[in-house]
Amino acid sequence: MYNKLHNRNAPKILSIMIDLGSLYIKLGQVLSVTALPVPSQYREKFRQLQSSVPGHSEFETVIKPTLEREFGRPIEKIFESIEEIPCGAASIGQAHRAKLFSNNSGTTIRDVVIKVQYPDAKWQVPADVQCVGDFLQLCVYFGVVDESSSKLSYEEFSRQFLAELDYKMERQNLQEVYESSLDKDAPYIKRGVEIPKVFPELCTSQVITMSYLPGPKFEEEARKQLESLGINTSRGVRSIIREETKNEEESDFPSRRSSNKSLVGSFASSSSSSSSSSKTSWMMKFTENMGTFVGVDNILSLIQWTNDAIDALFDIHGYQIFNQGLFNADAHPGNILIIQNDDDDDNNNNNKKKRNTNRKLGLIDYGQCKRLNLDERRRVAKLIVSVADDESDEQIASNFRDLGIITKNDSTRFLSSFARLMFGKFRNEYLKRDWHKSLHEEDQVVYFPNELSMVYRASLLLRGLAMSFQINVSVGEKWRQHAQTTLLLDQVGCENLES
Repeated sequence: MYNKLHNRNAPKILSIMIDLGSLYIKLGQVLSVTALPVPSQYREKFRQLQSSVPGHSEFETVIKPTLEREFGRPIEKIFESIEEIPCGAASIGQAHRAKLFSNNSGTTIRDVVIKVQYPDAKWQVPADVQCVGDFLQLCVYFGVVDESSSKLSYEEFSRQFLAELDYKMERQNLQEVYESSLDKDAPYIKRGVEIPKVFPELCTSQVITMSYLPGPKFEEEARKQLESLGINTSRGVRSIIREETKNEEESDFPSRRSSNKSLVGSFASSSSSSSSSSKTSWMMKFTENMGTFVGVDNILSLIQWTNDAIDALFDIHGYQIFNQGLFNADAHPGNILIIQNDDDDDNNNNNKKKRNTNRKLGLIDYGQCKRLNLDERRRVAKLIVSVADDESDEQIASNFRDLGIITKNDSTRFLSSFARLMFGKFRNEYLKRDWHKSLHEEDQVVYFPNELSMVYRASLLLRGLAMSFQINVSVGEKWRQHAQTTLLLDQVGCENLES
């Protein structure tokens, strides 16, 4: 019965989200990758919001006049060419590919992307934010949420979402992250991650011009290639967690298995499920006798690259949070690209393994960035390390309190469980309604620290992306090294002050 309802309603809700735009598109993007058990029908539909949002402004009547008004001259004098059909669209604007004149760019880069803010975004976004505020007031009135906590959460939410309208700040964030990516000691180069170069002279309060990073969206491309090789990527969160729990219970020593185990298992299960065909049976027999069959190296190479890419994303964002103090809190899959090389169109099987290992990632869209000062980073780092090291409930709760969280009953069990839920591995009990009910009957959040809210959002999106590839990770473990570095530097700084 529920599947019929989901099948019927998912397309309708997607259509409504696209029509409403702005905040509702952001909501759909988060729901498409959240680790929470959202029905697959909605996940599949909402994935379109990561990269296939239709641009709603006509080029000749809206985009071109906006560009000429912002730059103060005809666009023909700025760009050698510009594509009228947008290469992408988001909640408050759309992007167009363009080419700079070779003698004016001052750089070898000529292919650029122009990000243009919709003229109506200035009033639509605040109106949407106000709607959320009105809804929260109703929730307070009916006793669903606490007034003080809802007010503080709303203030942080509205501040971050309204910040997306500030293209000057986004340009500054992008410039700062780009310059950081050139540092040989930062993880960008060794991880094969690129950031677009910004062109400040072609940026205004409504326009950002940056270098073009060629390639498809990471999630859809990786998923397509894995499925083309017979690897099932459609299992839900419940199935992934239950299988993992079962495997650990059957083992005498629950191991920290390689993160590509889930994908390998999916390949094995999908192969066995179709083994009735003579072709598959022949392939399996050939594997038993020869140890391999055509394509197995490509499969393992792609699985390894996918897992390395997930590791790289956690590494980069961990570095941004703890080392740089400036991070992108909007790391949904639509903002992650696979940068294609010139030989990526070569379909020769002999080149596929090399192609998978040589690919790079591109990270775009820095409209929702958050800055943390050193003290804030230190306190977040203490919580992350305590969760990663599975410290006692008392220690985790103490570190959570140091961040400023306030709960109604100040329950140690509630605080430690909440922290593990946020930054630990996804556990089987998290799927049970009774577990959540028991936890919230024990205590309730009165105030959630602002500096942690956007860190949690980033971790939520990254963990959801990993889970979509059936990789259940502990965010704490992924970020432990960067967090420990922050604590070590803080300790050295204190010792220097004392001496």
